[in-house]
Amino acid sequence: MTDFQVIRDCTIGKNTKIWQFVNLYECTIGDDCMIGSFVEIQKGATVGSKVKVSAHSFICEGVTIEDEVFIGHHAVFVNDKYPRATTAEGKLKGNKDWTLAPIRVKRGASIGSNATILGGVVIGEGALVGAGAVVTRDVPPHTVVVGNPARILRKLR
Repeated sequence: MTDFQVIRDCTIGKNTKIWQFVNLYECTIGDDCMIGSFVEIQKGATVGSKVKVSAHSFICEGVTIEDEVFIGHHAVFVNDKYPRATTAEGKLKGNKDWTLAPIRVKRGASIGSNATILGGVVIGEGALVGAGAVVTRDVPPHTVVVGNPARILRKLR
């Protein structure tokens, strides 16, 4: 492992490589992974084994990534369906002022560069999310989705 910052306790598996300038806190990362530079993985996120997370990606609380998943450069996961800076009373929102919308990426799926995955969705096993796609609903297994919002392009063999 090279320079990285563990802000709080993490579990990091064997043979996992983590590049420089990575922020990890209270997350779990499996064996044989590669975490690229400038990645952030937040508390409560789980990354399986043999996962590749490319540079500049953001994996927030409530995201579960199963084994053998590829995450492209600049991929972003969003866990709040109604993000706001302040409450109705005008106070800065805290941890108790929003509802977590979990995300699951199933085994062998691939997320293209610059894709955005919105809260509450499941990316099916072996699915492929195209570069730049905005995923607003579940993606069936072994399916290619593209666009904004992401739509089914075709099934994979």
